[in-house]
Amino acid sequence: MSNQENTPAASPAPEKPARIGILAALTALEGAALAVGGIYMLVMGLLGRPESPEQAETGGLTIIALGLIPLLAARGLLLRRSWSRGPALVTQIMALPVAWTLLRAQGALIPAGIVLAAVAVTALVLVLSPATTRELGIRGPRPAPTADAPEA
Repeated sequence: MSNQENTPAASPAPEKPARIGILAALTALEGAALAVGGIYMLVMGLLGRPESPEQAETGGLTIIALGLIPLLAARGLLLRRSWSRGPALVTQIMALPVAWTLLRAQGALIPAGIVLAAVAVTALVLVLSPATTRELGIRGPRPAPTADAPEA
């Protein structure tokens, strides 16, 4: 017998479904965009000449903090943590009114609104998919006990 026959086969790592990876990437993209926007706002508040530097700085820090939520959710999705579905879902729901506002603007904001709407709708479909729910190990609601069933 050769050494290869005596060696136990290495168990392959469990595959991550493509939908989870795509959802995590879209969520991370939104989080990164928020963080970059917040950093820009913060820098312009510090170095630029805004009407209210304090408001620009506070707004920038707030946007950066809001950007961390989808970034953490994306990491949780990649690690298949069930808690990550909630922040990912909330991120997409919050992105829809922003996309609508951008779509009603003028100039270069309209394409940004189209992209944001496409990303948010795609991510919503993925996050609400029953297959995603199963992959994250989220169980459905328990059936309500009936009056005829004995209590445990």
